[in-house]
Amino acid sequence: MAVEGGMKCVKFLLYVLLLAFCAFAVGLIAVGIGAQLVLNQTITPGTTPGSLLPVVIIAVGAFLFLVAFVGCCGACKENYCLMITFAIFLSLIMLVEVAAAIAGYVFRDKVISEFNKDFRQQMQNYPQNNHTASILDSMQEDFKCCGAANYTDWEKILMVAKRVPDSCCVNVTQGCGINFNVKDIHTEGCVEKIGGWLRDRLLVVAAVALGIAFVEVLGIVFACCLVKSIRSGYEVM
Repeated sequence: MAVEGGMKCVKFLLYVLLLAFCAFAVGLIAVGIGAQLVLNQTITPGTTPGSLLPVVIIAVGAFLFLVAFVGCCGACKENYCLMITFAIFLSLIMLVEVAAAIAGYVFRDKVISEFNKDFRQQMQNYPQNNHTASILDSMQEDFKCCGAANYTDWEKILMVAKRVPDSCCVNVTQGCGINFNVKDIHTEGCVEKIGGWLRDRLLVVAAVALGIAFVEVLGIVFACCLVKSIRSGYEVM
């Protein structure tokens, strides 16, 4: 039996929310992939809270897309079982997103400590590993920084006084890091600058996750209303 009256409006709003969920899902997957690519270039891969968060975001995005599809089928066919499944799974996704948002906030400062450790480790490999050198050079050029805490960190690595990588220079040219003038290089360390950037992005992701969770609450409410209407229709029949 087709829903009638106010339930038609609820069903329409649920369709709108389902489209929004699909868009959110694609957005979460894109954000998760982007965050993973950034972390792969800045933090050594491992099972740390900071490195696991992008994986969680991608998984939640993919699952949300699947759940939205189930909800769309359930609403279209007005199927009681599909709508119950949709409401339960959407509730689980909402709980995971809230937990991920809380974790992102709690571990926001740990991102800098992890980045500090990994950045210094990569600095040690700079003279011997061309791939590592290329990554660090790109980071220093893009964020206009030099060394971990400041430019003097490179003296311990390169074992030469008045020598930093050319990527530390304000105007990068070959050999510009040899016998440099301080005014010609970036003196601020990369740990605070890049780590702060990562921490701020983590907080943005956490805030977005909470926003999506709020919209999902509306989806759960509308789904429950539709389920009640469908069940009432079955009882009448």
